[in-house]
Amino acid sequence: MKPPAPNAAPSAVTLSAPNGSRRGYNRFLLLVAGLGGLLYGIDVGIIGGALPYLEATSGLTASQLSVIVAAVLLGSVFSTLFAGMLADWMGRKPLMILSGLAFVLSIPIIALSHGYAPLFFGRLLQGMSGGFIGIVVPLYLAECLAASNRGKGTGIFQWLLTLGILAAALTGMYFSYHVQAAARMLSTAGLLKVENQAWRSIFWVSLPPGLLFAFGVLGVSESPRWLFRRGRREAAHAALLRSRSEEQAALELREMEETAHTQASKSTAGKVKDSLLARKYVVPFLLACVLLFCNTATGINSVIGYNTAILLQGGLSDLQAHWGYVLFTAVNFLMTIVGVMLVDRKGRKFLLTLGTTGVILSMVTVGTMFLRTEHESVNVAAQLQKQVTPGQELSLRFDPAEAARLLAAQGPAAAGIRGDRASLSVIYAYGSYTATTDYVRSDNPGAPALHVTRASCVPANSVEAFFQNPFGNLQAARTAPLRIVKAMIAPVPSPRHGWMLALGLYAFVAFFAMGPGAVIWVALSELMPTRIRSNGMSIALVINQLVSTILAGIFLPYVGKYGYSSMFYLFAGFTVIYFITAVFFLPETKGKTLEEIEALFETKATRA
Repeated sequence: MKPPAPNAAPSAVTLSAPNGSRRGYNRFLLLVAGLGGLLYGIDVGIIGGALPYLEATSGLTASQLSVIVAAVLLGSVFSTLFAGMLADWMGRKPLMILSGLAFVLSIPIIALSHGYAPLFFGRLLQGMSGGFIGIVVPLYLAECLAASNRGKGTGIFQWLLTLGILAAALTGMYFSYHVQAAARMLSTAGLLKVENQAWRSIFWVSLPPGLLFAFGVLGVSESPRWLFRRGRREAAHAALLRSRSEEQAALELREMEETAHTQASKSTAGKVKDSLLARKYVVPFLLACVLLFCNTATGINSVIGYNTAILLQGGLSDLQAHWGYVLFTAVNFLMTIVGVMLVDRKGRKFLLTLGTTGVILSMVTVGTMFLRTEHESVNVAAQLQKQVTPGQELSLRFDPAEAARLLAAQGPAAAGIRGDRASLSVIYAYGSYTATTDYVRSDNPGAPALHVTRASCVPANSVEAFFQNPFGNLQAARTAPLRIVKAMIAPVPSPRHGWMLALGLYAFVAFFAMGPGAVIWVALSELMPTRIRSNGMSIALVINQLVSTILAGIFLPYVGKYGYSSMFYLFAGFTVIYFITAVFFLPETKGKTLEEIEALFETKATRA
């Protein structure tokens, strides 16, 4: 079936919208899709500000709190597995509505919860919403936007994602000042009430964007390529005409028909099996998987999640570190704008090459700055092992006096460390399960005492035990003695050193936001051929989520054992792989329609 001739009288369903109307619709479409990115960013960042108050008032164990934090990742991995299948079955628009409603429903479940189970379920639902959004919104934008502005449009999703992270950080800072003011005026019971209200309010603040997204999706059209694949040609043409001129809509519709005709003829001839393993699909699929793997392996999620702890260990005070994190998220947000503006001008390959180069240099610089101070660390595990109680627990207030006592026992090896400006991190184990404490500093009088307990290390049930250590013996760990594996005291650098290190992290996130951050979503959606785009994106994003989950799980134990320097060097090594992939294997897709990109890989497969 051919599209209408240019001089034919258009039917009611294919009348082209006026130019001003098309511009207005495109802006509305980008706004709605951007709200999806905002929700994704809130999913990532909201727990950071709420966690200290949740920890203080919920009565949950450290193990349960870890599960609450990780529940979003678990929900995201689970929903990502099925997002592609659901997007193909029910359509892109209905799945976007479903993801918005899931986010909206998760907020009152979390904010009104009393106990572990509703908190876990609410966070799981929030993660499932994020998993759906991470697949369906970039997929929808790639299929709806014209080739000339597809990069910028999909980049707006990432831009508002970073705005969501920034908004979550600012919300956390606002409530932290509110709690600090209450601490000076109220009793302990009154302070606990304020902290309890604070973490609930942090979640309530994120409800309006979810409502706007869910209702906004009602006003956009279904994906024209999904409609065409369902045999609804006229509806696909009408959807194209809402955002394109009649000539452009006719051209893209003709390309869809030619691609479908070519695939059908080859399938009939028995030359191609239309599956993910067909030769013409393998290269773009594997390329997308490598890009998604390396995108997370740059360390971006770990640096975001542990940013405050990194800055504290780098030499900043508690308040300085929190403001340093806000500045970090602001740089991420502002430099994403730069990437969005350049992605359709300079191209995907250029931005990825520039961004990965900057990330490598930044990670090596930050790692080297940490390496200078880590060489002076001393291990006091033997001394702390003597302080373990008969109940197999350890409590320690790491103040200047305690630090000086532990350092004095080390003799000349600890001569370069001042007791009034030192940090301590402890790796400990019960049987086959190992945990790591956060860094505590002797110069922070408000820091809580360090408590090492069985509940903070040993999983509460077999499900948690499997994810923490599938080969561990849970029954033995419940009665095993506490073993202090490593306890490192290191000098705390000067605040000047801390701000220099912060600048290195700002350079890292600036290059990431301008390059990989702005490009990855559009590259992922462009590389996948139409027939496998939804399911292929799901599989690639599951790999991304698994890498993110693994890095989050090993970050503190790895840092406690080998130091921050080794972690940053590891991130730099993964980014070298990213750089090589972008420079030598990634084709430039700027300005090409999805059908042209698909034909490019199909031609290469035919030549092979």
